[in-house]
Amino acid sequence: MEISHQDSESRITNRLALFQHHLTHALPLSAPRPTKQPPTTTMATRDPITCHVLNTLTGTPAANLPVTLTLLSPPASPSSPVAFHATTNADGRVANWTPVGSSSASTSETVPTLLASLPAADSKTHWAVRFEVGPWYEAQGIESFWPEVEVKFTVKGRGREDEPGWRHYHVPVLLGPWNYSTYRGS
Repeated sequence: MEISHQDSESRITNRLALFQHHLTHALPLSAPRPTKQPPTTTMATRDPITCHVLNTLTGTPAANLPVTLTLLSPPASPSSPVAFHATTNADGRVANWTPVGSSSASTSETVPTLLASLPAADSKTHWAVRFEVGPWYEAQGIESFWPEVEVKFTVKGRGREDEPGWRHYHVPVLLGPWNYSTYRGS
């Protein structure tokens, strides 16, 4: 079926008229805009390092994915790394980490207290967050190229919200059985 030049022009003209209609009926620039609501999650309920995983194969959050957060630089050492564990929630998010019992950190040490104990407000620590992708996809009957995905990053600052140098670090991952990508989130 061939579309004539005239039919094509008519379709373009109709689409442009539709866009113009939407634009002219939109809120004027001087009209009050809805204000962005503050997030419902407060720092008292989430750690300063969080992550979010989306399954690109299904377009849904990656729920129930095991994740490990490991401190790679002091006060950890290669022989006894400080590690934390979590499982993503129904929305594919990790807001809080549980200390791994085999680490040198006491089981009551949290990510915020560890970061708060750093000597300076601009202290740097190196971290890795590892997602156990292979077993997670395998449990769904899907073969994954990645047995695990590990993202290494640097945190600069302390772990308590009202202290100088405090920052929140969010590590989002778009994950598929054959691909992944990540970036520094907000």
